[in-house]
Amino acid sequence: MAEHKINMNTVWYKNAKGDGRIQSDNLKTKIAIPVPKGGSGEGAEPQQLLISSAVACYTMTLAYMLDRKKMPVTGFFMDTEGTLSKGDHPSITHHPHVVLAPDATKEDVAMVEELIVQADRDCHIGQLLKKAGVPVDTHGKVSIESGEDATSNYIEEHGLDW
Repeated sequence: MAEHKINMNTVWYKNAKGDGRIQSDNLKTKIAIPVPKGGSGEGAEPQQLLISSAVACYTMTLAYMLDRKKMPVTGFFMDTEGTLSKGDHPSITHHPHVVLAPDATKEDVAMVEELIVQADRDCHIGQLLKKAGVPVDTHGKVSIESGEDATSNYIEEHGLDW
């Protein structure tokens, strides 16, 4: 793979109770030390950023694979659980739910179930985390659209309509 350079800019205000900003081409977010560690808690903490990288990688990997196989997807959404155990060691579990068009076949459902598993194996961030000893698991679901727009409902329920 050719070298890919990512430039980021960071600024931090004040002391541990302050906050910071990180930005790159398509990313802008506030960062902060969590309250239990003496910070303000008014921004993303390192573990959230790490888990969000795994979420983004898995999501984009699965979206790409579904598109390449021309699956009749009307949308998909995902909940991810990140658990921190003693010593801040994370574990990550993705729960993708892929919604197929009403005319999807049993073969389409079977293929999407395979792609959910394959995306876990092909996500570079997930593989990097696994090599570092972080458990990353995926438990997916496939359904066929039944007249209800499950993806839009998910967006509304979780306040993702920005």
